[in-house]
Amino acid sequence: SLLQAEPPQLSQPPLPAEGLQPSQHLRDPPGLPHPIVPLSRPVPPPGAAWQWGSAAHSWGLLRCWVGKWGDRRVHQFEKMSPALPSHLVPPLQDIRNTVGNIPMEWYQDFPHIGYNLDGKKIYKPIRNKDELDMFLEKMENPDYWRTVQDKMTGADIKLTDEQVDLVHRLQRGQFGDVHFDPYEPAVDFFTHEVMIHPVTNRPADKRSFIPSLIEKEKVSKLVHAIKMGWIKPRKPKDDTPTYYDLWAHEDPNSILGRHKMHVPAPKMKLPGHEESYNPPPEYLLSEEEKLAWEQQEPAERKLNFVPQQFRCLRAVPAYSRFIHERFERCLDLYLCPRQRKMRVNVDPEDLIPKLPKPRDLQPFPTTQALVYRGHTSLVRCLSISPSGQWLVSGSDDCTVRFWEVCTARCMKTLPVGGVVKSVAWNPNPTICLVAICVEQSVLLVNPCLGDKLLYGATDQVLESYVPPEEERVQPVQWVTATPEEHSKGIRLVVQHSKAVKQVTWHGKGDYFASVVADNSNMQVLIHQTSKRWSQNPFRKSKGLVQCVLFHPIRPYFFVATQRYVRVYNLLKQELTKKLMSNCKWVSSMAIHPGGDNIICGSYDSKLAWFDLDLSTRPYQLLRHHKKALRSVAFHKHYPLFASGSDDGTVIVCHGMVYNDLLQNPLLVPVKVLKGHAITLDLGVLDVLFHPTQPWVFSSGADGTIRLYT
Repeated sequence: SLLQAEPPQLSQPPLPAEGLQPSQHLRDPPGLPHPIVPLSRPVPPPGAAWQWGSAAHSWGLLRCWVGKWGDRRVHQFEKMSPALPSHLVPPLQDIRNTVGNIPMEWYQDFPHIGYNLDGKKIYKPIRNKDELDMFLEKMENPDYWRTVQDKMTGADIKLTDEQVDLVHRLQRGQFGDVHFDPYEPAVDFFTHEVMIHPVTNRPADKRSFIPSLIEKEKVSKLVHAIKMGWIKPRKPKDDTPTYYDLWAHEDPNSILGRHKMHVPAPKMKLPGHEESYNPPPEYLLSEEEKLAWEQQEPAERKLNFVPQQFRCLRAVPAYSRFIHERFERCLDLYLCPRQRKMRVNVDPEDLIPKLPKPRDLQPFPTTQALVYRGHTSLVRCLSISPSGQWLVSGSDDCTVRFWEVCTARCMKTLPVGGVVKSVAWNPNPTICLVAICVEQSVLLVNPCLGDKLLYGATDQVLESYVPPEEERVQPVQWVTATPEEHSKGIRLVVQHSKAVKQVTWHGKGDYFASVVADNSNMQVLIHQTSKRWSQNPFRKSKGLVQCVLFHPIRPYFFVATQRYVRVYNLLKQELTKKLMSNCKWVSSMAIHPGGDNIICGSYDSKLAWFDLDLSTRPYQLLRHHKKALRSVAFHKHYPLFASGSDDGTVIVCHGMVYNDLLQNPLLVPVKVLKGHAITLDLGVLDVLFHPTQPWVFSSGADGTIRLYT
């Protein structure tokens, strides 16, 4: 490239072209489009526009003239300085980057860094030096400090002394040109000499003091526009700041609706006793509770502070979490979304379940028909014969009475010498046998009522027992009744180690189970009458057993503890289900004749209905009674169940169990039966259904037995 400059001042005429000697021709430098004409002296040819300049080349510093010679364009050079060093001489091929003044970061993801004059890519130099190589180069290369990288080509360039000097001057805040003197004296052409005449004494123009016609026309146009109202005076500028209204174009009705739908922020929770400066002792945390509170996650803590106690209000320090709680409150106010809960207009009648009317569910007992009087104390238990003709009752007056159901006549009174806790008539219609719990014994009594062949066959079955040859260790003792006891009807006595509180028969009439008032693994015992054999089915105790029952169809055994009802499979000898009663405590239990539903009464006045095919939790909890439930019972043929309570009432409910497993049982209370007087805070102690009729028996603390039909 040539540095443009002024053409030289020639003092001699140009040398004609014919004067050029062939020996004086130099070789054309590469890359020049026109031939070089060497001259004996630097004189340009005549008759053309000439430009002068200098260029650095491998020949050295050249001075060149460019012009036209006839129809040719020629370059004329003159060597002015020796040849340049090799590292400053550009290569034969021009590698100038033609991308222009753009950020070179645009090429950081490409293998090239730009394009040369021919449009070819200029590839980035390979830079694979690590830190060690760079350190060695820094130590070994003496020109390392003056080597810089060209961002346009990516090549390393060594700065010359002049360039280094220029950099140093710029760093010191000096001018780049060495020969420039910023402090040279300035020549003031107008003030350094006092003149008596002005520099320019030209007289003023005439137009400078004559009114302008153009301005007159402009003023007349403005006056006319003001008269016509086209130009109005400027309004005073309002300095009040204006803000963009986001809802300026909204419908006013929607704005009113938005105001109506405003949801105020919920108020903060009022402080409780734990936030007092002198809280009650029960609100203060112990050391163990403080340690557990510190180990919990902040989101899991019930309180976000530890209650403290101070002597007086003056001793209360500043609350350390005040700013934190205010900050959380502010976050809740503007970050938490609010929602208005719409109140659903529900008809109260829709909340009441649609139950059938009681008159559509008849028959069920509604009226007191008979009262069985004779006991002088509490009548704790009842049982009825399979035929429904005879009724047996046990009382605290140490007697067991046998009644005829239809006439309320006491057929037989059996003194047993102790409080009777439970009685159970054998459900086998071919056997006339009653089990009676008296203190630590279970008496097997033949009442000798009804058919003579029936109770005679019962005695023959009991007398046909043949004792085994080898003595077997049993948890109880089977004792044959003495002649005196035999005359009263007692046939066998099963003696236990502790007091017996319940006895129940298996459906076939050969086995019966007894519950002992003990907390050991000997609470429940199963006895076989025909073999006079007893066994303990459990190895360890699972709680205090309240009552037990046999399944009417399957080989299942139900054991009710204070809070759970466990169902055991007697064949597999394993626990099948564990029912959770959700009440405190279980007092009684009854099984539906179908075997898939049971009911449990509790001392907290609840009656729980369990569907064994549905869940281990109660299908429904009935809270009809006001006091503790003492007894519950199912009818064997009718969809009825009843419950007796200490409030002196018997509530009869309709309990329909459908064959369709997809349909839930229907439970409807149908009748509240009253009649027993509350004595010693006790009411109804036992309830029992007639085996064939829709009748219910109840025994109470007033010493009476009542029949409702």
